[in-house]
Amino acid sequence: MSDILLDLFLPCSLAIIMLGMGMSLTIRDFSRIFRQPKAAILGIINQTIILPLIAFGLAIFFKLDTTMAVGLIILASCPGGPTSNIITQICNGNLALSVTLTAVISFISIISTQVTISYALSYFNTYSNIKIELPFAETVMQIMAITVLPITIGMMIKKYHPKVSSRMIKPMRTASTIIFILILTGIIATNYSTIGDAIQRVGWVTLLLNLSIIASGFLLAKIFKLHFSDAIAIGVDGGIQNATLAIVISTSMLNNIEMAIPTAAYSIWMYITGGILMWILSKKNQ
Repeated sequence: MSDILLDLFLPCSLAIIMLGMGMSLTIRDFSRIFRQPKAAILGIINQTIILPLIAFGLAIFFKLDTTMAVGLIILASCPGGPTSNIITQICNGNLALSVTLTAVISFISIISTQVTISYALSYFNTYSNIKIELPFAETVMQIMAITVLPITIGMMIKKYHPKVSSRMIKPMRTASTIIFILILTGIIATNYSTIGDAIQRVGWVTLLLNLSIIASGFLLAKIFKLHFSDAIAIGVDGGIQNATLAIVISTSMLNNIEMAIPTAAYSIWMYITGGILMWILSKKNQ
């Protein structure tokens, strides 16, 4: 059941939602980001530099055992998940910025994730001789299939059939909320046996990590005087991690199931905080 959820239902659902998102975007939305890249740069810094640093700090401060510490940093070194785009849209954040951050950071993570995890393994004296290598072709294909291609098709529909896109925007936003709820329910159902142990062992640490990186995104946006919609995109993209990739690295590449425990706990928190943000900001920032 969990394989069907992760391998078939979730990617297909996200691709359909991305198609709907594309119907609310134009080329101008993306060109504005590249003309004024400050928000994108801050989002990249928040997720690829600040997030791993916070994870290291929490692991050391709370004196986590080696396995939990490395597992936490594996999670923090992974790119954001496409679910962040759904949450950003429902929160009325800068969707174009969110999509850009998801795609760009996914490419950057091919190198940054390897560097961060290799350092963590060495720092905590664990498997220091193992080299982490993320599959480049698979990563590119995933980005194209789930994010870039559906959004591009949606943008083309908006450009050439604006009436169709206008009618679809509201139903797709509703579908996004339903998909979000189904994802959360599915994660709890398929990982029920490990969630209790995960929350007990690293629950507070993973919650602090999630809240800290979301707060960091909003704080950076405030310091550099960005629009509130940019702050939403940066904060949400920092808080929603690619948990599937973190689990693959822990269980398959490092052959250590326990290292996936922080990811199991964090997965619950990131969807709870994401849901709270959706509830608070879906009307407020309209």
